[in-house]
Amino acid sequence: MPQVLVVDDDPHIRQLLVFALEKAGLAAREAEDGEAALASVAQQRPDLVVLDINMPKLDGLEVCRRLRAQGDIPILFLSSRDDEIDRILGIELGADDYVVKPFSPREVTARVQAILRRARAAAPPAADATMAHGKLSLDPESWIARWDQTEAALTVTEFGILRILLGAPTRVFSRDAIIDRLHGPGFAITDRTIDSHVRNLRGKFAALGGHDVVETRAGVGYRLGPCLGQAA
Repeated sequence: MPQVLVVDDDPHIRQLLVFALEKAGLAAREAEDGEAALASVAQQRPDLVVLDINMPKLDGLEVCRRLRAQGDIPILFLSSRDDEIDRILGIELGADDYVVKPFSPREVTARVQAILRRARAAAPPAADATMAHGKLSLDPESWIARWDQTEAALTVTEFGILRILLGAPTRVFSRDAIIDRLHGPGFAITDRTIDSHVRNLRGKFAALGGHDVVETRAGVGYRLGPCLGQAA
C-alpha cells in the first residue's frame, strides 16, 4: 500500500486529506511542520509527500530543497498563495505538481494517485528496453536517466516528459499532448507548469554537458534534441 506523508500546520487540513487518502486506499500519516516532516521521512520514507508551502520553523520550499538533495521522492505542493511565481518556483525546485487552496480533497487525492501511477509503471518493460538517443539514455525499468554514462537526478515528472520525447524523437509534442500523456485527457494543469519542468530538465542536463536535450518549436511545443552535447 503506497505511503503518503501529509505536511501542513493546519490540523483540520491534515485530517481532511488523511481521511480522503485513506478512503482511496492509501496509507497516510501526518506532520505538523517542516522539521517534523524531515524527521518523518528519515524514519520511514514515504512514497509521496503532500507539502504545504507556508509553515513555521521550515517552510515547504526549504523542505523540498532538502528532500531533493536526498533523493527523488515525489512531492505535491499545497499553496495558499494564488501567485504564479510561487507555483513556478515550487516546480523548479523539483515538485511534481501543486494545488492551490482552497481545494477539494478529491482533487488532491486524484493528483496524488496520478503521480504514484507515473512513479510505479503499470507494466514493467523488458530488461533490454533501454531507450537511447545520442549521449542520452533512459532505463524505464529502473527509472534512471544518464547523459554520457553519468546519471541525472530527475523527478518522476521530468523523467516522464523525457520518456515521452524519447519515445518519438522526430515528433513535436504540444504542451497539451504532454499533459495528456502524463496525466490523462482533461487533467487540469497549466502550460507554464510544463515549461517549468522542461526548463528544469534542461538545467540538469546542461550541468552534465547536455546542452541540446530538448528543443523548443515556437508556437508548437517541444521535441527531443540531437543529444550530442552541442551548445545552442
